[in-house]
Amino acid sequence: MNSRSKIAWFVTGTDTGIGKTFVSCALLHALCARGLRTTGMKPIAAGIEADGSNEDVERLRAASSVRVERSLVNPYLLREPIAPHLAAAEEGIKLALPTIREAFDALTDLADAVIVEGCGGFVVPLDESHDTADLALCLDLPVILVVGMRLGCLNHALLTEEAIARRGLTLAGWVANRIDPQMLRFEANLATLEARIAAPLLGVVPHMPAGDPAKAASHLGLPP
Repeated sequence: MNSRSKIAWFVTGTDTGIGKTFVSCALLHALCARGLRTTGMKPIAAGIEADGSNEDVERLRAASSVRVERSLVNPYLLREPIAPHLAAAEEGIKLALPTIREAFDALTDLADAVIVEGCGGFVVPLDESHDTADLALCLDLPVILVVGMRLGCLNHALLTEEAIARRGLTLAGWVANRIDPQMLRFEANLATLEARIAAPLLGVVPHMPAGDPAKAASHLGLPP
């Protein structure tokens, strides 16, 4: 919950490509089902399609119930699908946290609930001195961690939990996203994370090749 008492969470992940956008969209559907006006936000996106759009940004906008300016949803769109500090440096762009904060504040005036999706993992560099953890701090948001359930996820999830705590942020909950349907000992790995992560498991999202976030929403709860 942010200072304006609106519903807002910062969604991060154990890595890139583990379903942050998919889960963020599912959360937007879950919030909308509760009668809330919703919007997603992707402050920094890297990778431009042929039509000038970014896939993650457009998916978040499609899952939102409030139509807002794309520049508020995505203040910074970088050309190359690479680490944001590298992409921004190549384009001579300064990723300014106050600019992102202004866009976020505008969104909280337009919607009841805002889901902010980070880029990559939790401490991806944004410039020589800031990373995505600083972005979550700037927005003063509790964090939802998406764990891509595959070999190696235990280490990634537990290290990310530690990093969130070190920055003084609240881990509001975590989501187990089954990105690898062939993962060995899935239930045992899930039980290990439940025992070690000191935050509620919000849901287990089954493997969904078609990627329907509305269906995924039925597998999710919301943080208390």
